[in-house]
Amino acid sequence: MLADRFDRYIARNVLAAMLVVQLVLLGLDLVISFINDLNDVEGNYSAFDVLLYLGLRLPWRFYQYAPVAVLIGALIGLGSMASSNELTVMRAAGRSLVRILWGVMKPVGLVVILLLVIAEFVTPRSEQFAEAWRLEQLEGAGAVLSQRGGWQREGDAFYRFGAIRADDTVIDLTRYRFEGQRLTEATHAQRAVWQGDRWVLENVDTTRFTDTTTETQQARRQVWQTAFSPAQLNRLLRDIESQAPSELWAYAQYLHSQGLAATQPLLYFWQKLIMPLTLVSLVLVAASFVFGPLRSVAAGTRVFYGVIVGLSFKYLQDLLAPASTLFGFSPIWAVLTPTLVSAALGLYLLRRRG
Repeated sequence: MLADRFDRYIARNVLAAMLVVQLVLLGLDLVISFINDLNDVEGNYSAFDVLLYLGLRLPWRFYQYAPVAVLIGALIGLGSMASSNELTVMRAAGRSLVRILWGVMKPVGLVVILLLVIAEFVTPRSEQFAEAWRLEQLEGAGAVLSQRGGWQREGDAFYRFGAIRADDTVIDLTRYRFEGQRLTEATHAQRAVWQGDRWVLENVDTTRFTDTTTETQQARRQVWQTAFSPAQLNRLLRDIESQAPSELWAYAQYLHSQGLAATQPLLYFWQKLIMPLTLVSLVLVAASFVFGPLRSVAAGTRVFYGVIVGLSFKYLQDLLAPASTLFGFSPIWAVLTPTLVSAALGLYLLRRRG
C-alpha cells in the first residue's frame, strides 16, 4: 500500500513538471510564431486569424516538443524531490532505485499513449485543415494547398505535379510515357479536376514521339485514366513529416511497389513508432543526472545539462536522417542509434552513482 502511494506521488510530481515544461515551450513557440507570422497579415487575414491558425497547429507543436518536455520535466520533477530530501527518505524506507524509476515511467506511459493518438488521428487532419484554412483566407476559395509538388511513378508513366489545391484540383501536371528506355509520349495539362469518380484534364497538350516523326495534339478536356485518388495525391504531395504512421507505411509500400526508394517516409515512420523507446531513454538520462555523478550539483546546472543532451539528441537524429539516404543504411538505425546512445549514457551514469 505504501509502495503504491510512493509510485503515485512520484508520478504526480513528474507528470506535473512535464506538463508545466510543455506549456512553457508551447507558450514561447506561440509568441515567437505569432510575431513572425504577423508579416502575413493582409486583406481578410487578420492578426486574430494568425492566432487561430497557430492554435490549430498546437497538436503538432505538442508532439514535436514532447521529448524535450519529458526530459526536462523528469529532471525538474525528480530534482525537486531530491532537493527536498524526499528521494533520500524513500531510499531510507527501502525504496530501490529501480522502483523509483518505475514510478517515473508511469506518467511517461500516459504521454506515450497520448502522443501515439495525436500522431495517428489528430495531427494529419489538423495540419491539413490549418494549412488549407490559412491559404483560403489569404487567397480565397480554391487556394493552393501544397506548393511542394513532386515526381511520382505509375507503371510506365512518370508524373510531375506542380501543386494541389484545397478543392483537390491538381495544378500543372506533366506525364511522360516510356517503352523501355524510349520516351514515347509527353503530356502537359494546365490542371486536373476531380469530377465524381474520375479525373478530367483541362487545356491538354500531348506530344507523341516515333523513330522518325513527332506528333502534337491539343485538347480542351480529356479523361485521365489513373489509379491516383484525391486522397492519395494529397498524401503524396502533403508535408510528409506530419503524416500519420499508417499513412507513412502505406506511402513507403507504394514507393516500393513502383521500384523507388522509400527512405524518407520510413524514416518518419520509425521516428513515430520508436517514440516510446526514445522517451524512456531520455528519462534514464534525466534520472542519471539526479542519482548519478551530477546529483550534488545545483538544480539549474542539471537542467542546463539536460537541455544540452536534448539538443544533442535532436542534432544526432537530424544528422543521421540524411546520412541514411546518402550511405544507404536502413532508416530504422538513423532513428534507433540516438535512442540507444541516450539509453546507454543514462545507464552508464546510473551505474556510477556511487
